[in-house]
Amino acid sequence: MKKIEERLEELESIADKLRNEDIPLDEAIKLFEEGMKLSKTLDRDLRKIETKVQILMNESDNPEFQDFDTDDTTED
Repeated sequence: MKKIEERLEELESIADKLRNEDIPLDEAIKLFEEGMKLSKTLDRDLRKIETKVQILMNESDNPEFQDFDTDDTTED
């Protein structure tokens, strides 16, 4: 699967093509359908990312601190 950035660029390219007044109707419909599919998958993926960020933000609001020692020995 393509990265989100690549799919966003593809969607922008489709939008630019659709703005062209010289495009035949049948091609415009195909591009519109492709753009809608991309839009839906991007929306789904961005919602997943947003949920992950919200979870991480909520976890950082209530951090559980633990002693972290990189060595197995304790110095006093």
